[in-house]
Amino acid sequence: MACQSDGCLGDRFYVLLTCHCEERSDEAIPDNNVKIVPMKPNTSTQPLIEMRGVVKVYSTAAGDFTALKGIDLQVGAGEFVGIVGKSGAGKSTLLNMITGVDDATRGEVVVHANANSVSVHELGEDELALWRGRTLGVVFQSFQLLPMLTLVENIMLPIDLCGSFHPRISRQRALELLRLVEIEEHADKFPALISGGQQQRVAIARALANDPPILIADEPTGSLDSVTAEHIFEVFEHLVTEQGKTIVMVTHDESLAARFTRTMRIADGELDSPPERTLNEAKRRTKDASGLDMREKNARSTRPSARRAGRSRK
Repeated sequence: MACQSDGCLGDRFYVLLTCHCEERSDEAIPDNNVKIVPMKPNTSTQPLIEMRGVVKVYSTAAGDFTALKGIDLQVGAGEFVGIVGKSGAGKSTLLNMITGVDDATRGEVVVHANANSVSVHELGEDELALWRGRTLGVVFQSFQLLPMLTLVENIMLPIDLCGSFHPRISRQRALELLRLVEIEEHADKFPALISGGQQQRVAIARALANDPPILIADEPTGSLDSVTAEHIFEVFEHLVTEQGKTIVMVTHDESLAARFTRTMRIADGELDSPPERTLNEAKRRTKDASGLDMREKNARSTRPSARRAGRSRK
């Protein structure tokens, strides 16, 4: 099934997800190998992500360094949470605790998703990889593309490993995701043959490959030019407002703070958030943002965009 749209980048992403909603494989892999925490099922008031007193200490030649100091954080379903901080504040370490990329020294991270509650740091390595592939889309700051695979193969790999989509359509979906981030013409190139900004686009497409309920993004627009960065951020906004995704993004860019449904700041391994809003208040803000987003989309549809007009002149 070919997905086509003449709209903006966010519009094309909405069409892409809609076209694939019926193409999931019926041969789902059972979750027998994933340890489930005996908790109540997720409800509308239960947070999707919980960090409870998380501490991370690194041992160095100069002595122990505490990167995170007792982080307590709750993220509700459908939130777009932004964590803003300077380099070295602990932003990436915090994300690594949620994804299980690094072990916590103390504390616990629990994710309530896909009808299961999972204590992330109690999973074994293989269990964690399988759970992460089905639950999280991760955009790393340093791309983490496999150099021996082409761009399209980098995106196909998590699709096929997790069995989320039938292998017959994996390449088609990968190409559509590359089209979404406007790099489809390089699909069969290796990562070393494209620029750093282009590699980041591929990393974003790969994170979206399995249509995960949670997206974890570490400076996802940091390597992109301003125009492309704005388009990519629109994709994230559409994921929240149109698809109900939950996104946790870290950035050093203060100008993005007002665009998140909730913004916190991290410094010296400690979170310093504004007066706490309840999850319901955060959801109302997301709903309001969705209404604004739809009004902006309708306004765009009444006039040709500059980019579309430019293409028509060519």
